[in-house]
Amino acid sequence: MVVHIVEDDEAVADALAIVLGELNYHPAVYSDGETFLTEAEVSADDLVILDLGLPGMSGVEVARQLNSRTEPPRIIAISGKPQARLNRHMQNLPGMTVLRKPLSIETLADAVS
Repeated sequence: MVVHIVEDDEAVADALAIVLGELNYHPAVYSDGETFLTEAEVSADDLVILDLGLPGMSGVEVARQLNSRTEPPRIIAISGKPQARLNRHMQNLPGMTVLRKPLSIETLADAVS
């Protein structure tokens, strides 16, 4: 399975890619939503780990575009924002897993599996 990582913080994106590679997934990294939506070939079997606080097109907008597809991929949203703000995002993104950064390896592994 390809795990598409859409994260503007290069250190976070690299760490996620390394951990996911060690867990035998195939990570692909994108630094912004626009690049991801135009360049990535995403199937319904893939997973997208999506930072909600992206510059330019927000992670919420990227999620909406993905969810409007006939066969959308599974999405895990991540954010370093306070819990109250994450709760608001969860209301706007029903059915989506939302995790708060920093993530532990165990939390990431559980969410991805």
